[in-house]
Amino acid sequence: MSTHETELLLTGMTCASCANRIERKLNKVEGVTASVNYATEKAKVSFDETVSTDDLIAVVKAAGYDARLPAPAVDDEPPEEGDGPEVKALRQRLLVSAALSLPVVVLAMVPAWQFTYWQWASLTLAAPVVVWGAYPFHRAAWTNLRHGTSTMDTLVSMGVLAAFGWSLYALFLGDAGEPGMTHPFDLTIERSSGTGNIYLEAAAGVTTFILAGRFFEARSKRRAGAALRALMDLGARDVAVLRDGVEQRVPVDQLLVGDRFVVRPGEKLATDGVVEEGSSALDAAMLTGESVPVEVGPGDQVTGATVNAGGRLVVRATRVGSDTQLAQMARLVEEAQNGKASAQRLADRISGVFVPIVIALAVGTLGFWLGTGAGATAAFTAAVAVLIIACPCALGLATPTALMVGTGRGAQLGILIRGPEVLEQTRRVDTIVLDKTGTVTTGTMTLLDVVPAGGEDPVQVLRLAGALEDASEHPIARAVADGARRSGPLPAVEDFANVDGLGVQGVVDGHAVLVGRPRLLAEWSQHLTPELEQALAGAQATGGTAVAVGWDGRARGVLVVADQVKETSAEAIGLLRGLGLRPVLLTGDHETVARSVADQVGIAAEDVVADVLPTDKVDVVKRLQADGHVVAMVGDGVNDAAALAQADLGLAMGTGTDVAIQASDLTLVRGDLRVAADAIRLSRRTLRTIQGNLVWAFGYNVAALPLAAAGLLNPMIAGAAMAFSSVFVVGNSLRLRRFS
Repeated sequence: MSTHETELLLTGMTCASCANRIERKLNKVEGVTASVNYATEKAKVSFDETVSTDDLIAVVKAAGYDARLPAPAVDDEPPEEGDGPEVKALRQRLLVSAALSLPVVVLAMVPAWQFTYWQWASLTLAAPVVVWGAYPFHRAAWTNLRHGTSTMDTLVSMGVLAAFGWSLYALFLGDAGEPGMTHPFDLTIERSSGTGNIYLEAAAGVTTFILAGRFFEARSKRRAGAALRALMDLGARDVAVLRDGVEQRVPVDQLLVGDRFVVRPGEKLATDGVVEEGSSALDAAMLTGESVPVEVGPGDQVTGATVNAGGRLVVRATRVGSDTQLAQMARLVEEAQNGKASAQRLADRISGVFVPIVIALAVGTLGFWLGTGAGATAAFTAAVAVLIIACPCALGLATPTALMVGTGRGAQLGILIRGPEVLEQTRRVDTIVLDKTGTVTTGTMTLLDVVPAGGEDPVQVLRLAGALEDASEHPIARAVADGARRSGPLPAVEDFANVDGLGVQGVVDGHAVLVGRPRLLAEWSQHLTPELEQALAGAQATGGTAVAVGWDGRARGVLVVADQVKETSAEAIGLLRGLGLRPVLLTGDHETVARSVADQVGIAAEDVVADVLPTDKVDVVKRLQADGHVVAMVGDGVNDAAALAQADLGLAMGTGTDVAIQASDLTLVRGDLRVAADAIRLSRRTLRTIQGNLVWAFGYNVAALPLAAAGLLNPMIAGAAMAFSSVFVVGNSLRLRRFS
């Protein structure tokens, strides 16, 4: 039976309990697996063909909330700036409530200012706050009551209405409405009938503090998702397409694979493609975090959303729409933000049963204090404080806000984290396996040295060899030709011939030139001199490839070519060791080559695994795991995909293949191994933030509830503390934005 996946946009959620309730309702449907994220207000749902998206939306509506499918993106729609409409509505409600509540709170706290009929003035000011300001809480509580459930809003609404209701009773039926009534602002328990006490400051103050918490929470959640929105907005909006040799400006969504388009200096590339004409430098800083522009020319792969910093380019589109690297990055980030860490799943289960327990605890507190003769005032104060302090909104925000900020910041730095379970693995990893080619080394052959025979000009040796090799497509030939071209234009070649397995021959500037293995030169009686033999042996000992050059009956020199170690690899190995990881070099190359690379970057000889077939890379990872190690693997090729999937933590170089990226847990957009260390540091920092948030949220509720039940917390202070808890958790998560 086929499985489908969709995403639902949810509205009406006000706390973690709401998210937990929707998730439970969806998961009760046969064939459905759902995960609801309170911070992103989205549900990620997998369902079989017996269920439709209409059925899923109906389940959410039956639970008392609303859901819809995401609208398709409109390319010419401008990105939304500033706060959204929900945040603006919250701000308006908060400002009005704060303006009305402030005099009520001040009058209650300063007995000297309690003028005649001050209590009736307080009622006039507090009533709009309790009715209109707290309306979202009352509405949510009523909706939940109709569905036979309760959430954090139930606690807030009950607490506010109880304080307000008691105040009305005391004013109209008790002694509190008499002219000249005063009462001190006191945080201690005292025996009294309570009919002379009003709690308007608690009702208005709690509403205002919780509205403030919700406002800052909503605004912070929007800021936390800003990195993803910025990523989505990076792409170009229109493009100059060449149709029948004529440029036409069209929206980027009309671009097709195979279309040729023009990119002028200062413009963004509309999509991924291959350069067909022109050369330039591309600034990929916004996409990869790489500050140095990359030189490109005909035949080079280029990525959409990078900026053309130099000349005019004509590019052929190879990937468009949702297949582009930018779209894949955004998708990976969004999937990660929608996930849940195991600790958060535990927090969700706790918040699901928390509200009924708190209501029972509030009733028990009321009964206990009444039973001990402390008086209705003390009993009522303690019960209301229990209702208000208990809201574990911070529990619901602990993981998603840290994940949103951490993964968003990672995307800005060129690090894509697939999900929260990845973060948990980074803490335990102790060994990191590094594929050599393309990861530690550049993956392309480079000319390293020219060793001329006695009396020969090294420039002439390279020039003639480069001209001949330029006619060949072999990687070693390309390295020699590219090295020679840096010194100037290459002469023409006549009578070029490829000698299978040995090298190439031809006529350059009137010289009969041979380039290849020493055996090729020997067949023409051009034997290497002792110094050239020594250079050849030295190159092979250090893992390089030596190419002999001769013409007109004599061996003239040796060219040394090798897959060059990346400049940053040695520094990266040091950074990985600093994180407590043991680096292991894995390669299919000969052991001599592998040991040479290991020496250059600082990997111990016993941590080199060479001569490994692509299919055996998985076995190496399994062997390390069997020895008790938790293994991370860094690779970039198709042959690394299985090992990346087998490893406890797979890190794919974004410069590598799509297969490797799909098999990995972390994708490094830049081909710089130092980013692997940054990725592990960021993941660990994000995990520590999540853990800190959860410890605070749990600890806060565990410590505050007994204080409230003991009557040591005024309801208004309880409301302020509860709001602060949520704001603290979101603020702590936002510190990840400064990670560098």
